[in-house]
Amino acid sequence: MKFEVYDDAGRKPRWRLKADNGQTVASAGESFSSASSAKSAAENFKSKAKSLEFEVYDDAGGKPRWRAKSPNGQTVASSGEAFASKSNAQSAAENVKDNAGAASGP
Repeated sequence: MKFEVYDDAGRKPRWRLKADNGQTVASAGESFSSASSAKSAAENFKSKAKSLEFEVYDDAGGKPRWRAKSPNGQTVASSGEAFASKSNAQSAAENVKDNAGAASGP
């Protein structure tokens, strides 16, 4: 896995976590005012992923997704896609939780 900082559609810096196959498996819960702020947020997620609360929920279209929340309840990361089942979303969340800390970057 690899963290990267990029500009989103609104031309604001954001971070994402990509699997070795290039698929986005997690992305920032918000955009940032600078690339350095996005990098700091990615580093924070990387160091704290194992201790964050990950929850599976249904998105507006009724598809399962996951999100990671900080202790204050703020969403700090979410799945890069919707899943076919809640169990698939849960497995993906556990994969990110278990492996983000060893990812390269940002």
